Amino acid sequence: MSRPTVNDLAKAAGVSLATVDRVLNSRPGVREQTVRRVNEAIERIGYVRDVTAANLARQRRYKFAFVLPEAPGEFVTLLKAAVTEAAASPIVDRTELTVATVPANDPHFLVKTLRRLGAQQIDGIAIFAPETPHVRDEIAHLKEHGVAVVALVSDLPNTGRDHFVGVDNIAAGRTAGVLMGRFLSDIRGSVLVLASSMQARANAERRLGFDQVMAEQFPDIQVLPSLEGHDDASTIKRVVSTVLDNRPDLAGVYSVGTGNGVLVDLLKEHSRGQDLVVIAHELTRNTRRALEDGTLDAVINQNVGHIARSALRVLRAKTDGIDILSAQERIRIEIVIRENLY
Repeated sequence: MSRPTVNDLAKAAGVSLATVDRVLNSRPGVREQTVRRVNEAIERIGYVRDVTAANLARQRRYKFAFVLPEAPGEFVTLLKAAVTEAAASPIVDRTELTVATVPANDPHFLVKTLRRLGAQQIDGIAIFAPETPHVRDEIAHLKEHGVAVVALVSDLPNTGRDHFVGVDNIAAGRTAGVLMGRFLSDIRGSVLVLASSMQARANAERRLGFDQVMAEQFPDIQVLPSLEGHDDASTIKRVVSTVLDNRPDLAGVYSVGTGNGVLVDLLKEHSRGQDLVVIAHELTRNTRRALEDGTLDAVINQNVGHIARSALRVLRAKTDGIDILSAQERIRIEIVIRENLY
C-alpha cells in the first residue's frame, strides 16, 4: 500500500492544498481550528512528510554558521578543516555555510558575532565556546527567533541549545583516570593536571570524571590541584616547570585541554619528562609525534570529521523539525596509543 500523499491529506482534512502547505510549514494565516483539523487528519491517515522532497520542490536553501575559537593549538585548526571538508559533501547540498572565528576569552566579541549572524536570518549555528551569562542570553535570543543551535566539543546545557555534538567529557575524563591508574600500576606518587581554563565546561567535566575514578579505584595516587595555562606558552612553561622541579613524587601528567604543543616540548626538554606517564586529549600532529617518541603514553580522541558532519546533519534536522538518529550522531571516545597509530 502506497504512503498517503499531500493530496490525500488535503482531502481527509477537507481543506485546500495551499492550506495544507501553510500548516505543514507553520506559516501564519490559518485558523487554529483548521490547523487542528489538518493535524488530526495527519494522525488518522498516517501521513509522513517527505521533507527532502518538499525542500527540493521549494528550492529551499539553508544558511548555517560555525562559530569557533581562535586558539593556538592544532585541534581547532583540524576542526575548522573538517568543517570545510564537510561543506563539500552531499549533506550540505543547497546550504550556505559560514565559518566565523572569535577570540577564545572574549564573550562580548562572541555575542557580537552571534548577533551579526542572527541578523542575517541564519537557520542554524554550531558554537564551540564557554558557557557564560552573555552567551546564554544570546542563545536564548536566537532560539526565540527560530534559529537552531548546536554546541560543539564543550556542551552548553543551560542555554536552551538544541543538541550537543561531542564526546561525553565526563566519560572521557574517567577513561583517562583508568589509563593513568593502570599505567602507574604499583607506583604511588602524584599526578599533575593541566587545563587551558577550568571555566571551559569540557575541561571541568574531564577533571570531574578523572577525579571520580582516581578516588574510587586508585586512592593511593594523589591528584594535584588543576593548573591553568590559558593557552599561553610562558604560563604553561612556568607552572609545569615549577611542579617538575619541586615534586620528586610526581609520577604522571594529565592534560585535559586541546593545546598540548608547549607541554610536549617542555617534557621533551626536561630531565624528568620521559619518566612520567602522560595522557592527553585530541590526536593532532603534535600529539601523534609525541606518541611515536614516547613522550605521551595515550591520547583520548574524538573524530573531528564526525563532529563536523554530525553538526550539519543535526542543524538540518532541527531546521526541518524532524528527529535525528541518535546512534548516528553519537561521537565515540577513541583511545590511541603508539601501537595503534597506523
